[in-house]
Amino acid sequence: MGSPAAILLAVLLAALAEILNRRKAGCVRLYKSLNPQTAKGWIPEMSAIASSMLDKWEVQGGTHTEFEIDANKEFQTLSSDVISRVAFGSSYEEGKRVFQLQEEQINLALLAMRTFYFPGFRFLPTKKNQRRHSLNQEIRSSLRKLIETNGRKCEDSKNLLGLMLSASKTDNEFKMGIEEIIDECKTFYFAGKETTANLLTWATLLLALHKEWQDKARSEVYQVCGKHKHPNAENLSSLKIVNMVLKETLRLYPPALFINRTVTRDVKLGKLDIPAGTQLNLPIIEIHHDVDIWGANAEEFDPSRFADGKSYHLGEYFPFGIGPAICVGQNLAMVEAKLALAMVLQRFAFDVPPSYVHAPMKVMTLQPQYGAQLLVHKI
Repeated sequence: MGSPAAILLAVLLAALAEILNRRKAGCVRLYKSLNPQTAKGWIPEMSAIASSMLDKWEVQGGTHTEFEIDANKEFQTLSSDVISRVAFGSSYEEGKRVFQLQEEQINLALLAMRTFYFPGFRFLPTKKNQRRHSLNQEIRSSLRKLIETNGRKCEDSKNLLGLMLSASKTDNEFKMGIEEIIDECKTFYFAGKETTANLLTWATLLLALHKEWQDKARSEVYQVCGKHKHPNAENLSSLKIVNMVLKETLRLYPPALFINRTVTRDVKLGKLDIPAGTQLNLPIIEIHHDVDIWGANAEEFDPSRFADGKSYHLGEYFPFGIGPAICVGQNLAMVEAKLALAMVLQRFAFDVPPSYVHAPMKVMTLQPQYGAQLLVHKI
């Protein structure tokens, strides 16, 4: 049983489902289309991208039995490539400019958050404000070109852009306009890259720190997939321990630290009167570390919490958000992370080198402040 506070929060979250901001109708169709089966259809391309990354590790290691990598940088490149090639039908080189522009946007946004704000200041033609505006224009222009270039060949495909273009041609309530497609592309470029890369980074670091779980996960991968064959859609769902590792990683290091929701109408929940316009801040990371929910070892890495048969209340564990605005890309993220982690385990063992400093840093997401160095051993 969870604590009274956690149960109250869970009830609050469930009751607010009908009054929270809802995503646009086109996004509802997109969310339904991005189901686990759709994501599994992208496995061959994702495994090819992951295999290429691991081949580069082999070359980087040369004749050495072990060598050091920055896991965060490696997985950032991996997830960028997956989003560009699998979701948008383009190569990483085509989409790389969008990632570069968005990284600059993030830095400017963080700077603004740390600066005292005067009402209306964002409309003044300051150097930073002008740069923010030009970045937004260039990103939208780049995405528009990607859509025009890849749109025709993607329209009948099952990738993300194809699904959205298909939605743009309907005449019902789920119709998506081009500007809405661009907005969704922006979200996927940022969210799809950062969150999956961070999940893989923290998962490999945790397995490097807890070798017993690394050995368990590798043994499972060998048993299910063999030592040389890539995981496929049929056997990926059989990787129970790998799935437990990823779920526990999402508990300790969730992609988003908190989510905001705005109440759209007055509502009474028990003794609470919540007026329309109230903004609710749901602190995911605090709830995921609550000892009343997870026990005295809440700060410890223990994937067995998610063994078969064990489940948690909706308000106790929600790494991808909750309610109508839940993360539309969660199926893609989990399939990609499970596939990539299994392939890494097949070919490499890894330890934490003396140079590693454990310093999770709250930026837009939870990132390793000084990098994520791993000492990698070829198997």
